Amino acid sequence: MLFRDSATAVATRHLEGSLALHLAERFVHVHGYKPGPSEALSWERSIPALTDALLDAGLGEIEVLLEYGLPLTSKRADVVLAGVHPGTREPSYVVVELKQWSEAYPDEDGDPMLCRVDAYSRPVLHPIEQVRGYCDYLVGFNEALARRPERISGVAYLHNARQLDVAGLDEVEFDEQSRMFTADRRGEFLTYLKSKLAPASGALAADELLLATARPSKQLMHVAAQEVREREQFVLLDEQRIAYETVLKAVQRAHASDQKEVVVVTGGPGTGKSVIALSLLGELYRRGIPALHATGSQSFTKTMRKVAGARKREVQQLFKYFNSFMSAKRDSLDVLVCDEAHRMRETSANRYTPAAQRTGKRQVEELIDAARVPVFLLDQHQVVRPGEMGTIEEIRVAAAAKGLRYRRVRLDSQFRCGGSDTYVRWVVRLLALEDGGPVEWAPDGRMQLALAETPSELEEFLQDRRSQGYGARMSAGYCWKWSDTKPGKPLPTDVRIGGWERPWNLKGERSVMGAPPSALWATDPAGFGQVGCVYTAQGFEYDWSGVIMGPDLVWRGDKWVTDRAASKDPVFTSSTPDEVVDRLIRNTYKVLLTRGMVGTVIYSTDPETRDKLRTLLRAAPSAAEAALQQALVQPSRDV
Repeated sequence: MLFRDSATAVATRHLEGSLALHLAERFVHVHGYKPGPSEALSWERSIPALTDALLDAGLGEIEVLLEYGLPLTSKRADVVLAGVHPGTREPSYVVVELKQWSEAYPDEDGDPMLCRVDAYSRPVLHPIEQVRGYCDYLVGFNEALARRPERISGVAYLHNARQLDVAGLDEVEFDEQSRMFTADRRGEFLTYLKSKLAPASGALAADELLLATARPSKQLMHVAAQEVREREQFVLLDEQRIAYETVLKAVQRAHASDQKEVVVVTGGPGTGKSVIALSLLGELYRRGIPALHATGSQSFTKTMRKVAGARKREVQQLFKYFNSFMSAKRDSLDVLVCDEAHRMRETSANRYTPAAQRTGKRQVEELIDAARVPVFLLDQHQVVRPGEMGTIEEIRVAAAAKGLRYRRVRLDSQFRCGGSDTYVRWVVRLLALEDGGPVEWAPDGRMQLALAETPSELEEFLQDRRSQGYGARMSAGYCWKWSDTKPGKPLPTDVRIGGWERPWNLKGERSVMGAPPSALWATDPAGFGQVGCVYTAQGFEYDWSGVIMGPDLVWRGDKWVTDRAASKDPVFTSSTPDEVVDRLIRNTYKVLLTRGMVGTVIYSTDPETRDKLRTLLRAAPSAAEAALQQALVQPSRDV
């Protein structure tokens, strides 16, 4: 929040010419950079339009909270008005989104939740949906409102627009809790404000809102528990069950003795770490225990939101990022489930982090401090970017420094890669991530493996599997440039090997030419045809995985050689040591080679490397041979 005072005081500051300057100074202090021109212009024009309306409505004593930050997120509401309800005399809050738009119209794609404004090149969220989302979020994460959700309502005030200029936006349903008003409906806006706020001081109501604990509400957890239970039925086996029970016992001990514990669950790809995470969330929510899920992966977080909260938008807010807890109060949660914890960074700060939040505190400490039982699920062989710090030792040392009990559970059983421990060990040995060197593949009847001689053969092999009802994806090392997609143009075919050309998966969050957004590449069937990278594949699985090994990792003589110059990954800078690049490139291929549930087909762009792979895969058919065998057998598969 940048500023808080009565409506009268805010209006006075504007008349004195000090309001915008004060807000700009506060913005720099809080966020660490200067506000943009549009933001400054909004303070000059939109806030006075609101305070004038409040004064005309006789509401000069209500409290105005400017640029109110939503808990555990970087999102901000323009204004929250705090006061007393004229009927109940209880605290009452109105979230206000101020729009300078003079015109707006529905998005041409026909989605009523989106609209077009000439000032923006892409669709924006309908203002009623925006303010409704803010209200729902605050009810879910502010205890003062979770107990009394009827106390909050939202309104969008388009003070430069006439109703005729935004008439097409009427398709979105509104109610008493979410309304939209224009300049020529200012009288109705004043009446609405007076129906929610009495002409009395709102200072105590503002105090209650600001001092309330920020944590998921019991109502939200009940909805999430029901959603997780209805969408997925998880069966936990052996050490998975041990990990699950270990966390629940730690929660019981934390409640009984007010003592923190750190739990670490380690296991390779497909050992069920994310299944444990979702099972824990469902059980904790059913018990009314405040918990959140967090990852360091945008793709993984968005997919988890889609899986667990597709039908309930409020459930999606329970899935956070590791850097969401920079300002969280100590032990504000009972449990924080940190999935894909190998992707933790050294700190949560980046170039956009406000100066006031640059504490120098390590991210692992922030996550431990946020909950009484922080849970870390990780596979340290999946560290693929410089700066990722998620290792068992990092967490153990951080827990010891705080004098906390530390428990570790190892997951050994394999559920990905056909449940083949043999295959996973073969991949780890192949890439020299463990001692002993590569060994010849010995089929175990669980995982299928094939070698392609060309990228076309690899793609045709996977396409044939898709025709039989299997899911399949192609992925590659980051060895080709990655161009931006231009509106209305075909996807750029950046991955070029001889005469074979294919595009990378999309960078952005919108579908283009039928291709899914990057976060959904691994789970949307339309992802086939684009080549995925480690950042979109990590954390996911599909039936058949086609892996293109690029020139960044080649076999020379009796060992692997990494060529950092062949990598186009922008995360590898000149300051990244060679030994770090070597380890991360090997980890990258370990991730890509362990995405398949049924089988993997491999192609290397390097002839000597293909020769080496042939010697290791003598017991495996080539992709062409495997395709012929499959055509002769034609097994059935239920889809």
